[in-house]
Amino acid sequence: MLGGTLEGDGEVLVSKPGKIEEGGPGTLTFLANLRYEQFAYTTPAAAMLVSRDFSPTQSVAAAALIRVDDVYNSLRILMEKFNGQLKAESGISDRSFVHGEAVLGQNVAVGMFSVVEEGAKIGDGTQIHAQVFLGKNVSVGKHCTIYPGVKVYHDCIIGDNCILHSNVVIGSDGFGFVPQTDGSFRKLPQLGNVVLEADVEIGANTTIDRATMGSTFIRQGVKLDNLVMVAHNVDLGEHTVVAAQAGFAGSTKIGKHCRIGGQAGFVGHIEVADGTQVQAQSGVASSVKESGTALYGSPALPYGDYLRSYAVFKKLPELYKKINELMKKG
Repeated sequence: MLGGTLEGDGEVLVSKPGKIEEGGPGTLTFLANLRYEQFAYTTPAAAMLVSRDFSPTQSVAAAALIRVDDVYNSLRILMEKFNGQLKAESGISDRSFVHGEAVLGQNVAVGMFSVVEEGAKIGDGTQIHAQVFLGKNVSVGKHCTIYPGVKVYHDCIIGDNCILHSNVVIGSDGFGFVPQTDGSFRKLPQLGNVVLEADVEIGANTTIDRATMGSTFIRQGVKLDNLVMVAHNVDLGEHTVVAAQAGFAGSTKIGKHCRIGGQAGFVGHIEVADGTQVQAQSGVASSVKESGTALYGSPALPYGDYLRSYAVFKKLPELYKKINELMKKG
């Protein structure tokens, strides 16, 4: 299955995955980070995935080693196999509501107390768990998984093979208000929608606002962690990954293959080049034009500049004292 090379007992039986420091009979574990190498010599696991160039310094405890080119990717393949054994939703619950003018493909499941409104379209093989709301004219592609509590407002579009975790909200109103002469604010109607392209995964409690006009786009292969905030008319580029609690203000355009750390923030109406990396808790306040840039700090600076600046910043009290001493001598 993995194209690996076996060392040790080829007859050992494997029934479940397990952590290298815990393991147990029938467990398959892995060693990808050498910080955990010590456990390779004590783990009670039955078998262990390792890289082809792993050179143990002691006797390995596992009965079998499987040497592979890429440990993490091999683990992913195996975990998908284990995951496929988990029971999925099946059929349309008699405690759900599916509007007569909704269109469901083949092998669609709808869990208890879920609502599928008029004009909604659900692709083949999609699993809708309990307490999900899909509004009018929502389109959901093939082989999606929508976990309990997800809310998708009217007219939003979800592509094939998407995963939406619990309590995700897609298509809530963008934060648009017009100041009045008396100091109050009047709501600006948000008339657009949200478009998720194929292979997108959205973490629990993440919110994605509908566009004021047009669409908020989450492009193919984007992965969002829990508690991410995406404002109206944002465009997140293909295969960009975003860690928890990051936020994007309105009309920000993020390039392809970007990596964005937790609690990072982006002001509105800027563009960020492909391949940009943003360290956790950084604040991006202006456009990033050069692809592959790494940023750190708030406001964010080039990564190396920030580290050098911070090294000086920590010494400011000492430097200030020395400057005063030099001034007195002068």
